[in-house]
Amino acid sequence: MRKQLVIYLMAGRDTPDLAAAAVAGGADMIEIGFPFSDPLADGPVIRAAAESALAAGMRTAACLECLAKTRARVGDTPLIPMTYASLLEAYGWERFVTDARAAGATGLIIADLPAGERTDVKRIQLVAPTSTDERIALAAVETDGWLYLVTLTGTTGARVELSTALDAFAARARRLTDKPLYAGFGISTPAQAAAAASVTDGIVVGSRAILVAGQGAEALNDYVAALRKALDSL
Repeated sequence: MRKQLVIYLMAGRDTPDLAAAAVAGGADMIEIGFPFSDPLADGPVIRAAAESALAAGMRTAACLECLAKTRARVGDTPLIPMTYASLLEAYGWERFVTDARAAGATGLIIADLPAGERTDVKRIQLVAPTSTDERIALAAVETDGWLYLVTLTGTTGARVELSTALDAFAARARRLTDKPLYAGFGISTPAQAAAAASVTDGIVVGSRAILVAGQGAEALNDYVAALRKALDSL
């Protein structure tokens, strides 16, 4: 079965073109960050991208417009907004879900909203190596489609080496659910992508994708193609 490749991009003026380039390179899903002023889960690269997006006027309405424009560029490719609970609280929970779906969202990630809270809002759940078996099982029951394995304790960001905790973490999650498992946080190179995907069903690449996207759509296409090749070698 094809290993899934999720590429994270920050909402902005160039996002539709970048997303199209990522899909052309072999991305199966695009995660679009809706910038927030205090992104607790994000490392320096995504924090800087969020600050730039906010400085450029990317508030919720503009992000939803970006989402709709991206949908027009990428066909049926799943699009997943990633944001924080405070943004939905300010915008209105039901209103946000309705407007995001209308703009083309096929899923949702709320980084700081644990499983068991706001169960009326269907979303992809995140779990970490520190999560208990009970918490992983609950998140798996509530998750929308797949379970997001945070490979390390800490914030997002490229790492020199893949987390050594992933193998055992993925094996533990496999015992608790039959939902697809996608690994994210700290994956940046094709070798790391292949290693992570060898024990999961897919990977999410964020910080490195943001850095490469800063070099333009062609560079992002080439980078994603290298990740795709690594995953397809498994």
